[in-house]
Amino acid sequence: MTAPPRDELPRPQAIDVVEFPLAPIGTPSLGCIVCETNDAAAFALPLEALKVRTYGRVLPEGSDSRGRGMSFGDDKRLAPQPSVLFGKPSSRMSAPSAAATRIRAPRDVVKLEDRLAYLLQPPLENLLAAEALDFPFRPFPYQLDGIAYLYPRHEAVLADEMGLGKTMQTVVSLRLLAHQGLVRRALLVCPKPLVTNWRREFSQWAPELPVTIMEGSQSQRQWLWNNANQGVLIANYELIVRDRELAVNVPAPFDLMVVDEAQRIKNRSGATHESICAIPRERSWALTGTPIENSADDLVGIFEFVSPGRLRPQMKTSAIRAAVADHVLRRTKDTVLTQLPPKMIRDADVQLTPEQWATYQRAEEDGVIRLNDMGAELTIQHVFELVLRLKQICNFDPATGASAKLDRLEADVEECAASGRKAIIFSQWVDTIDKLRGKLGRFGPLEYHGRIPSNRRDGVIEQFRNDPTKSILLMSYGAGSVGLNLQFASYVFLFDRWWNPAVEDQAINRAHRIGATGPVTVTRFLATGTIEERIDRVLAEKRELFNAVFDDEPMTRKLGLSRDEIFGLFNLRFPEPKPESAAA
Repeated sequence: MTAPPRDELPRPQAIDVVEFPLAPIGTPSLGCIVCETNDAAAFALPLEALKVRTYGRVLPEGSDSRGRGMSFGDDKRLAPQPSVLFGKPSSRMSAPSAAATRIRAPRDVVKLEDRLAYLLQPPLENLLAAEALDFPFRPFPYQLDGIAYLYPRHEAVLADEMGLGKTMQTVVSLRLLAHQGLVRRALLVCPKPLVTNWRREFSQWAPELPVTIMEGSQSQRQWLWNNANQGVLIANYELIVRDRELAVNVPAPFDLMVVDEAQRIKNRSGATHESICAIPRERSWALTGTPIENSADDLVGIFEFVSPGRLRPQMKTSAIRAAVADHVLRRTKDTVLTQLPPKMIRDADVQLTPEQWATYQRAEEDGVIRLNDMGAELTIQHVFELVLRLKQICNFDPATGASAKLDRLEADVEECAASGRKAIIFSQWVDTIDKLRGKLGRFGPLEYHGRIPSNRRDGVIEQFRNDPTKSILLMSYGAGSVGLNLQFASYVFLFDRWWNPAVEDQAINRAHRIGATGPVTVTRFLATGTIEERIDRVLAEKRELFNAVFDDEPMTRKLGLSRDEIFGLFNLRFPEPKPESAAA
């Protein structure tokens, strides 16, 4: 039997490391390495000749020459000091992990020189210890794992659950690549409301990187597309579609392109998907807490950006799992953040008021009769219209304004305000938010939804955060389900339910995320005996879809709100097409 490599190869000498800076190329460089051996013979590591991407590494005597066994934990010269490495340690952050965080070569890296580039990298903790890389606080160990995952990959999906810090992990990974000269030009695409948040995260986690927001007139944007030679360019989805020709015809491919809230590109026939996928790039990263919303085919659209051709429509679940195994990283709070305050979910089942119930019964009976009378003309849109009308009645009686949910909500909000806690109330309709604003007027609620101008939204969040007299925020799912950090809120109320459980989870995780100082209580309102109960059963089934793709259990059926399920809400059948009459 062949002896292991550590017995065949001579043990390396203990070496001391001295760095001197090279001329920066676009962004600050960490320099090359000058080593002084015990024999006092100095030499420089020819990085280009060796084709090994490296920072200052130390190989103390006895280190294993293989990547998997290589350990630097015993060499106290390399032990990172929290006060130097990450600034003042946060009391909310966990203690540093005892195990070193290794950067592993992706499976699709086959060249020996490229695999060595990752194999010989020191632990991530050592890379981050450079004085040029200062951080506001120590990341969680799982976040270091996420950085080590993104760093070597050209094709990656970071699918962590909402609130685990995908933004920070991405910024730090990009920062490391920039310092090593591997990324000079990066394009980041995100929803418009999140542009400000990304700019703030870059200023916090990578303050030396130049960040440019794509905005202005067409001529100004054209100049930015053609002259963004270094740094990070941030653009929103709508602008990418508008500037497609400019983005596709940039002078050179972007070294890295990051797509945030990547579920927006799942529709392969949409203009957003086509515009995003057409932009030339060397590395493709997608960030999403909900890579699957309705069916496993959602991943196909995302992977046409990340790794074209890797997935095909209608692939079996087992085949999808195998194909994406090395390209998707997903962690959930219950597995990596055991120290996060608990999230307590309670279902508030309410019975409609007599006025609501009479209106509801009449609307459902009349609606079903009308749908049945439509015969072959019946479409899914007609059924949706009835569903939406019934859901709105479950919120407020249109004639009298009576609301069983509001009666329950008022008591909870009053207790919330009296305790000095802050609460977020979600609804899918702005009209419902308008009614809630009037009914809850004595609490001075703030509003955040699509009718609030984008230039005022940040001010609303800051007022909610800092004004002790503002304890209630009324928010629509569409405007508030992604990107916002509201971990100072202790209560979340879902006044009505969304069609998709992933959207509800996103809304809840605005408050239940890193930085939360206490438990988050989530109240989900449900009108018993109504369409809301039937929809809730469908939502519960759709949650199984994630387990089918990301766990080891097989998917027994394709879940989602299918056409037949929508018709089944009213015991209806989709009308069969009439057979064509035979030719005479």
